[in-house]
Amino acid sequence: MLKTLMLAASLALAGTAAMAQTATQPATRPTAPATTPAPAATTTPPATTTPAAALIDINSATETELRVLPGIGEARARAIIAGRPYRGKDELVRKNIVPQGVYDGIQARIIARQR
Repeated sequence: MLKTLMLAASLALAGTAAMAQTATQPATRPTAPATTPAPAATTTPPATTTPAAALIDINSATETELRVLPGIGEARARAIIAGRPYRGKDELVRKNIVPQGVYDGIQARIIARQR
């Protein structure tokens, strides 16, 4: 009987403490934006898209241009050049030129143009 009474008292105190915490928290209101949103036609494209001019062509890029890519050092840049021509950029992985993790990091920045 004493255990039941203690349990009931502790549950009552816990419930009161939980209610007190929610009651003392200030209410937050969403603030209105300072400016009106721009029309959809003038918004900038997402950061994941790369302009065609910024893409590095693995079939014609120099060693220096290739080394700008993350995970591509001197040895991998030379291996890319030695493995040319490529029909598709995914051949870098299929020909074991770069590991899949490195390819995942550079695939949006490269292209394999055909001559």
